[in-house]
Amino acid sequence: MSQHLTTVYHPLIQHNLTLLRDGTTSTPQFRRLLREISLVMAAEATRDLPMTTRRIETPLEPMEAPVLEGRAPVLVSILRAGNGLLDGLLEVVSEADVGFVGLYRDKDTLRPVQYYCKLPDGLDARRVIVVDPMLATGNSSAATVDLLKQAGARDIRFVCLLAAPEGVARMKQAHPDVPIMTAALDRELSDKGYILPGLGDAGDRMYGTK
Repeated sequence: MSQHLTTVYHPLIQHNLTLLRDGTTSTPQFRRLLREISLVMAAEATRDLPMTTRRIETPLEPMEAPVLEGRAPVLVSILRAGNGLLDGLLEVVSEADVGFVGLYRDKDTLRPVQYYCKLPDGLDARRVIVVDPMLATGNSSAATVDLLKQAGARDIRFVCLLAAPEGVARMKQAHPDVPIMTAALDRELSDKGYILPGLGDAGDRMYGTK
């Protein structure tokens, strides 16, 4: 673990991650497991949200009770696989606004090509949590953070399921101020840009496509 990268060694996350890696896991099981992991990751990703207090009346007496300070965070999904993590985070951070960035990876250059971007307003005063199951080359993640910063975001976190050392290094080079949270740091990238040992293409396994 470093200031830039945090690996969440929670037993439930690691157990479910092993099941996700298993090539025999079905598409419905894959979606369910990914959602369960995202619930635990959401708690970790929001652990340091700023807090304040407000006065309330319990059934027995008044008290100063802790509440989140400022507007709720913004969740940004990198389409399409990011939606698998997004669903679980939204259950935990139900008041969050949601943005979407559509990118696909050119098979020859491995560079991201943008086809969609829709973001909430007020990013300059809110925590922005970007979600994508795989941090592989880091090119799509870095491009997404570029878009968010151009839109005014200043407090950005990146949450993924698996990361490759190459992707972590790319993000650190491009955006050293953006902490990364992952369930596992895998060994390396293949020559086609897939994480090894990995779990295959997360989007295809979520939606049953090839």
